[in-house]
Amino acid sequence: MAKKTGTRPGKLSVYLYIPNIIGYLRIIMNCIAFVQCYSNKWLFSVLYFVSFVCDGVDGWCARKFNQVSTFGAVLDMVTDRISTACLLVILSQVYRPGFIFLSLLALDIASHWLQMYRQG
Repeated sequence: MAKKTGTRPGKLSVYLYIPNIIGYLRIIMNCIAFVQCYSNKWLFSVLYFVSFVCDGVDGWCARKFNQVSTFGAVLDMVTDRISTACLLVILSQVYRPGFIFLSLLALDIASHWLQMYRQG
């Protein structure tokens, strides 16, 4: 019988790390929140706040359980950027002048792009 290569018994897949599962939950919460943002502002606020809190919890879990991974770092960064971008676009539609929020969005994207460019 041939042995499987590339997997070790007892080694947890990076996709199942606790911080990454929290990241998946953040994505689900954000999707529900942004679908409900105009019709149920209370639910939107609660879900966005819980997602914000989970952003800190997943980093703590990654360090606590020694589950830091490149996948988790990218998942966290992309989730942060998309949720911030969606929030700023919604705020630009609700409050005038919307240009202020869109300027903040441009600043957020540019600053993170420059940070990645500097590290790479």
